[in-house]
Formats: sequence, structure tokens, C-alpha cells
Amino acid sequence: MKKIELLSGDEALARGAYEAGLKAAASYPGTPATEILEYLAQFKEVDAQWSVNEKTAFEVALGASVAGVRSMYSSKHVGVNVAMDPLMTSAYTGVNGGFVIVTADDPGCHSSQNEQDNRLIAKFAKLPLLEPSSPGEAYIMARSAFEISEKFDIPVIIRLTTRVSHTKENIEISDRIEVPDKPFAVNAPKYVMVPVNAYKKHIELETKLSEIQKYSEQSDLNAIEMNDASIGIIADSVAYLYAKEKFPNASFLKLGFCWPFPDAKIKEFASKVKELYVIEELEPFIEEHVKQLGIKAKSKDASYRIGELNPALVKEIVEGKKKTERPQGARKPVLCPGCAHRSVFYALKKLKAVVAGDIGCYTLGASKPLEALHTTVCMGASVTMFESMSKILGHGKVAAVIGDSTFVHSGITGLIDAAYNNANGLVIILDNSTTAMTGSQPNPSTGYNAKGEASKRLILEDICKASGADIVEVIHGFAPNLQEKIKELMGKDALSVLIVRYPCKIIAPVKDPMPVFSKESCTKCYMCLQVDCPAIHKDDDGNIVLEESVCTGCNVCVLACKFGALKKAD
Repeated sequence: MKKIELLSGDEALARGAYEAGLKAAASYPGTPATEILEYLAQFKEVDAQWSVNEKTAFEVALGASVAGVRSMYSSKHVGVNVAMDPLMTSAYTGVNGGFVIVTADDPGCHSSQNEQDNRLIAKFAKLPLLEPSSPGEAYIMARSAFEISEKFDIPVIIRLTTRVSHTKENIEISDRIEVPDKPFAVNAPKYVMVPVNAYKKHIELETKLSEIQKYSEQSDLNAIEMNDASIGIIADSVAYLYAKEKFPNASFLKLGFCWPFPDAKIKEFASKVKELYVIEELEPFIEEHVKQLGIKAKSKDASYRIGELNPALVKEIVEGKKKTERPQGARKPVLCPGCAHRSVFYALKKLKAVVAGDIGCYTLGASKPLEALHTTVCMGASVTMFESMSKILGHGKVAAVIGDSTFVHSGITGLIDAAYNNANGLVIILDNSTTAMTGSQPNPSTGYNAKGEASKRLILEDICKASGADIVEVIHGFAPNLQEKIKELMGKDALSVLIVRYPCKIIAPVKDPMPVFSKESCTKCYMCLQVDCPAIHKDDDGNIVLEESVCTGCNVCVLACKFGALKKAD
């Protein structure tokens, strides 16, 4: 009997890897890649782990490959940036067991700080690139990637995008194939990348890429579909499906094995069609190569390098139009009711602090009406940017805000740097006991691993002291003296860390008595709305409304009310 499962692209890829004999997988949570590792964590045959950051995850997975088992690294696109140091050299060392690198790109910036196109990294790193256009293809390509990796002794990149990662499809699954471990042999010229070895390995890599290019020409992952020859479309990833939907009678060259490019197949296809278009999201990666081959192709306007495509936009590209930005109607993201981050940002706003921020739920502190977070660049940058900003602007005016998981990811090194370089001021760690933004995954400070097993727990207070902080204190997320404590530590001639500890309401949904609201005492000053809580709003007549079904009793709104209309319940 056939076994059918409804799987997302992430889950389908993970399932395909599991069936292909995957034994080791490492990642760091990040949308849209998170569900890959979460799916793999259910299988006892796979050593699936959340690592402290992407560089660590990559090296763990690479080490497993060198030791002789099939392994996989996965992360969102910006996570690959963190892993670039070992990634670039892994093309030189090659593999032992098959090694697959998964990047989940995010056209449209749905959950990311940029839209970088990681197809460019495949070319830059000289690594083969596969691109599924659907969950079904992701399932198939996982197995193909391991086969290519072991055939050519090289890591293979699979690139997903948000739409492929999160779309669901019925997949006919199979049983797992147990792949024998490859024997490990000491081989310094292969794995020790000192200059003399690295130079020789680069020569080998270029030869290897030539062989891989020939292989891509014959691969079924690149397919010519001849229909109406008056219009030919070269497309990859989900753009292929959009183009197929809008131009079902056109001829297509679908690229699934996208790099090295199958030049002969591209030339063959171009010779068979009258007008040639390249449909792809973000950068003109395929288009530029097609033109380098001397082939005339219709260019998309540069405006389409921004954001996702969809069938309507594909039609506009073929019609030669410029992209018109459409207003986004999505609701404003907001911190959850009862989130302790809200009390911290409300205090920082009252203190008029300049706040260097980071990646996580707390990035929402930048939104109106809080507007109490002023920089966000990448994971861990809050502490390092605070280090210099506090010296220039005065440490009594600047604070860093970082989450517990992000602090472990890349904030510790920043704190060490700040201590080493004699910085003063306040670093606030928002410890909500989870990696909340990406779906409440554990991290080293929670004491649990990806499989839900108990593990050694990192004590944040101890690591902060060991990193050189002069003062380390812990405070409750809704402590009545929170603002005073922040002000005190910001003003000290010392490097201070304040750990604001309160569990995320999603993992610990405790509900306290809601504040008592007196309509008669309300002056409609609307200061309570400045805490940006979903539980409090005004009605059509301008009256304040407190939603009992939403309120968790955190009482931050009580702090904002100066007229006694909101009071803490007895």
C-alpha cells in the first residue's frame, strides 16, 4: 500500500534526506528553514541537533561527513553568511560521506533582514546547486544531492525559497535506505588546508567542476519541454511554476541542476524558440549567464530584482513592464500579550535611551508606538554596536538588547570584546527561556536539545561574568523597579549585564488577574496605548477597551496610566 504524507517543502526535503540514509544533521533555527531540523529530530537514526550558531552547525555536519556518514547542514539564507568560513573551504576538502548544504532564501523579506540570493554563493564557493520548485521536487532532490556529493567528492547546495519551504504537497514516501558508513582514512593533503595543500586542491576543484558541468548536461533535473516555439522560457525554483501557470502553452527549459550551468542544453533550447525569456526571482543569475553565452534573451526590468514573483508579475515581465509596488495590507506585527519584552522597551523609551538591537521577537520594539529599538543588522550585532556607540554617545545614553538564544549564538564574543576594550554601559539580555521568533526551539540556556532530551544547561550569569562583565544582575520581567534598575546600570562606570528573566507566554501561558479599569477615571489621554498591547484598544467612540480574553495581567498598561483609571487587581 502506498504511504502518502502531506509535507511542506522543508519536511519533504528532510524526509527525502532521511530515506537517503542521512545520519547527522545540524542547524540553527531560522525561518524559513526551521522545520527541516525539527522534522529530522523525530528519527532515532538521525543525530539531529540545534547548534549554537550556523558556523558551528556547518562544522559539525562537515565533521560527520569526513567521519564517513551522510550529513546535512540547513539554515535560512543569512545563516549561510555565518557559515561562510568553513563553507568556502569545504569545496576544497570535499567529502567522505555525502554532505548536503540547504539554504532557505526569503524573497520578499517575510522574516529576514535582507533578500540576498544565495545562488550567487554556489558560484562563488564553486559548489553544485540544485533548486526544487515544489515539495515533491525537494523530496526527490535530497536523494540526488547525496548521490552527486559522493560521486564527485564535493558538498552540494540545495536552495529553497519561502514559498517552496512552506507550501504543502501530498508526497508518496518510501522506507529508509541504510547506507554503509564510508571508512575514514587519515589524509592530510585532502583535509588539512594549509597553503600548499589548498593550492593543489583548488586545481583539483576546477577539474572536478568541469566534470560536474558535463554531468548537469545529462541530468534529468534539467528538462526541455517543447510546446509553442514562439515563446521559450528558462526558469528555476518556484518561478517555473508561476511561468507555467501563466503561459501553459510556452516551451520551457526548467533548471533544477542550476549550477554549473548546462550550457549545451541552454544553447539547444534557445535555438528552438523564437523569443527567449528568463524568469527568475531576485538577481539575474541565469539571465547574465545566458547572455554571456551570446544568446539573446529578453531582460526583466531591474525593478523585479526586488521582492517575490507571482503569476501576475511574470506576465508583466514578459510584457516588458516595470514593476509597480503594491501596498502591503498585512496587519502590523506586535509583541504578544503579556510579553516581558514590552515592559523593557517601555522603560527604555521612558529613559530616552539609544538602543542597539538584535534579531528576535524583541526587534518588534522598533515599531510604533514603542519605537525603543534603533538598530538591527544581524545576529549578535547589538552588543558590538553598543560597544562603540556607548563610547561615542556616552554610556549613560546607550543600551544593548539581545535575547538569550541570540546571546549564545553570537553575543558572547561581543561581550568579551566590550570587556577587553574597556567599554562601559548596559547590556540587557531578554531571557524568555526559548528561541521564540522561530517557533520556540530550545537553546543551550534551556537545558534541552533538539530531540527534547535533557542536556547540560548554560548558566547565562556565569558566562557573562566569565566574559568580563563587571556587574551581572537578574531581574523579573515585570519587576516594579525595572526602569530604575536599567537607569542605574546604564549610568555606572562599569560594564553591566542585566538579565531580564521571564518565560515566553507561548511556552508558559500563565494568566494573572487583569487590571481593574475605571471608565470614570479615564481622561482619554491614551498613554496606555503607548505600551502597544493587543489587549487594550479604543472603540469607535474613543473609549478605552480592555479585552479580558486577551489580557494576561502583566500590568504594563497600569504603569502607563497616570490617572488611576487602570489599577492592579488586588
